[in-house]
Formats: sequence, C-alpha cells, structure tokens
Amino acid sequence: MSASVESSGTRRADAQRNRERILRAARDLVREPGELKLNAVAKACGIGQGTLYRHFPTREDLLAEVYRGEVEELVAAAPRLLDTHRPLDALAAWFDRVAAYARVKRDVFAAVEASTWHDLAAHSLGPIGEAVELLLAAGRSDGSVRADAEARDIIVLISWLSRLDDAELDARGPRLLSILVDGLRASRH
Repeated sequence: MSASVESSGTRRADAQRNRERILRAARDLVREPGELKLNAVAKACGIGQGTLYRHFPTREDLLAEVYRGEVEELVAAAPRLLDTHRPLDALAAWFDRVAAYARVKRDVFAAVEASTWHDLAAHSLGPIGEAVELLLAAGRSDGSVRADAEARDIIVLISWLSRLDDAELDARGPRLLSILVDGLRASRH
C-alpha cells in the first residue's frame, strides 16, 4: 500500500472519529438550556471550528443529524428489549427511552427551521411507528397487549412528551407512561 493511500485511509478514520465526537458533544449540549452554539460543540470535543464545519456546514445540519441518531437508537432498542423482556415490559422500558428522546426532539425541533422539521418528522414517524408495531405485535401475540392497539395510537399518545419542559417531563413523564402501559394491557376476564 502506498503512503498516499495509507494517509487517505487514516484521514477517513480520523474524520469518522471526529464526526462521532461532534455528534456526541452536540447531543449532550442540546440538552442544556439555551441555544446550541457550534463553537461550544467544537470546544467540547476539542476540535477546530473548521473541522466541525467540514462535517456540518450549518447548525441545522448538525441538529438534524443528532435527531436522526436519536431516532435510530430508539428504533434499534425495540427488538433488543424484546430479547430480554416480556412484551409489555419491553414496551414499558421502551417508553422510558421515548421520554429521553422527547427531550432531544423538543430541543432540536425548537432550533431547526420549519422546512427541516418536516423532513425530520417524516424520517422519524415511519421507523418509530415500525418499532412501536414490533412491540405491540409481540404483546398481542402473547396476550399481554389489547388486540385493538395500533402503532398510530401510541405515536399520537406519546407525542405530548416533546411539548413538556424538563421539570414537567421529569415529574409527570414516568407516571403518564405507566398509565399508558396500563391502558394497553389486555383485559383479563
């Protein structure tokens, strides 16, 4: 392998690590009060602003990618939870993750322009709906989830989470999600 190919491969690996560091820092910082500043993200991950701008030319680009990552993690959690929990318990554990996702969604959507919001919403509703349906189907199959529960019902019911401020989400979120899980239980006659 030539030195130029090795150098190019090294840069790509470094670039990927920088991208991941930027996204981790942005995910942490978006949860803090106030507007997410790109210079704060660069400082938090110890890179120059030029490096950050090469990966994410605008603040909206960075926030959109943070949001997409949150959606992917939320969706990937559904089958993993089913591997280790009974279906209704997996759904309840998944709802705990939804509450954390709602914080990021609220903060990102507040910071992103309306046109980008529509693209992000379209990105999340399909995969999240599929994750919800996976969890519901497992529960319907084992008899723990009511037969008439649909993924769209859950999406509508959990959408309120992203409208709560942090204090109210902390105070009410777990109880409200527990009420939702109880409402999804199949009745035992």
